[in-house]
Amino acid sequence: MVKLNEQLLKGNFKFPADLQVAEFPEDLPERVIQFGEGNFLRAFVDWMFHQLNKNNLFNGRIVVVQPLPEGLVSKLNEQDGLYTLILRGLKNGKPTEIKEIISSISRGINPYTQWDEYLKCAENPDIEFVISNTTEAGIAYDKNDSLDKKPPVSFPGKLVAYLYHRFKHFDGDPSKGMVIIPCELIDRNGDTLKRIVLQLSDDWNLPEEFKTWVKEHNIFLNTLVDRVVTGYPKDEITKILAELGYEDQLVDTGELFHLWVIEGPKELSEKLPFTKVGLNVIWTDDMTPYRTRKVRILNGAHTSSVPAAFLYGLETVGEMMEHEIMREYVRQIIYDEIIPSIDLDEKMLTEFADSVLERFRNPYIKHYLISILLNSSSKFKARVLPSILEYQKRFGRLPEKLTFSMAALIAVYKDGKVEGTSMRARREKGEFVMKDDLPVLEFFEKTWKKFDGSRESALEVARKVLGNVDLWEEDLNEVPGLTEKVGDYLYRIAAYGIKQTVDQLVKGGTR
Repeated sequence: MVKLNEQLLKGNFKFPADLQVAEFPEDLPERVIQFGEGNFLRAFVDWMFHQLNKNNLFNGRIVVVQPLPEGLVSKLNEQDGLYTLILRGLKNGKPTEIKEIISSISRGINPYTQWDEYLKCAENPDIEFVISNTTEAGIAYDKNDSLDKKPPVSFPGKLVAYLYHRFKHFDGDPSKGMVIIPCELIDRNGDTLKRIVLQLSDDWNLPEEFKTWVKEHNIFLNTLVDRVVTGYPKDEITKILAELGYEDQLVDTGELFHLWVIEGPKELSEKLPFTKVGLNVIWTDDMTPYRTRKVRILNGAHTSSVPAAFLYGLETVGEMMEHEIMREYVRQIIYDEIIPSIDLDEKMLTEFADSVLERFRNPYIKHYLISILLNSSSKFKARVLPSILEYQKRFGRLPEKLTFSMAALIAVYKDGKVEGTSMRARREKGEFVMKDDLPVLEFFEKTWKKFDGSRESALEVARKVLGNVDLWEEDLNEVPGLTEKVGDYLYRIAAYGIKQTVDQLVKGGTR
């Protein structure tokens, strides 16, 4: 089978009718340096730049830097930066699939073997933008990192080396500062990256003039990214390649929905005119409302609904949304309890919630509930607990379903026994392995051991869990009525089973 590369685009190859193929001039300048060559950036940022190039609104390409010694750069270069992206999901309720060859990447660099080539990019006046997605752990301070290492170990260290080389090459020219747009999923990612860059500059005794240049002439933007990227479709690849008719080692898949919120000066939206090609990119001077909306509605709906759905015997988000009772449970959680707890524009919230429900029903994505349960206690604290507390403040009562979701989460650990660094637990459908921080697993095992099936015993489990300040950073027994409510739900789950309890709750029978 013929390989995907530039020669294929120039030849007489007959592409499938449903595949979008666009050719650009070979001499488009490199204007972006990107740290990360993984599935997410290729299905999100690189796809967006491709859309700009198709409309002659950017006319530049991306040079990709591999942040770790092992990665995909060699495969990327074999394919001349080309790869096939397949976006799939529901659009107005109908299954939709878009296939496209993405050609926004010029080449890849492995700084572990091409350090000089990497630094040469810093000498290119056309390269103005830095993009990164090196996982949440990538934006981290490493006090042992060093400029003498070629390359430095951390992503911030590599960025400092790049910026310092650029500073020296252009004699501190203010116009040669960079626009730095991290996509890592941490709060205030741009602010955090800037702080670490300056910390390393101090550690490495770099000149004050350089630090001033970084502070005053480089723009670090805070961002929020949202798209489920399912990556290389290994279970379907044989069928996909047969339909495409060519070999592609970097096929990428993701959902149709996308959102990029960028907190920064509006004039940058003219340099990166994503909105002009219809992309869901929001430039704002305060991204806080958008982050709150995503964490509380999208992430919060996942975290609050999954424990009950999993105990119910379901396996995936798709199954949950096909199940009449659980689908209604999710809907009630979002519209009746989460949205009323958020002090933001209701239309903004409901429109996003509508898209979330459609995304949950995406038939092309198998999102396993057991995967979402990973480290559930910390997720619950960040994503669901604020909605419970805010709801009570606003309405003077606890939200029924969200409070129940807390009990359902606690019930997931019932009958669990710690084995090594995980827990072997049981639901009505059978045994499963629960993964969480070891101290959390040990705490839940110890707490549930004294449960004897009585209402008083269930209340004691609730009291101990809610009083664990290490889990919640506060004693939740002080929240009026919460301990009694959670204890009552725990008793009902243990006595009558999850199915009967959820069914009654959704139908309004457990007031």
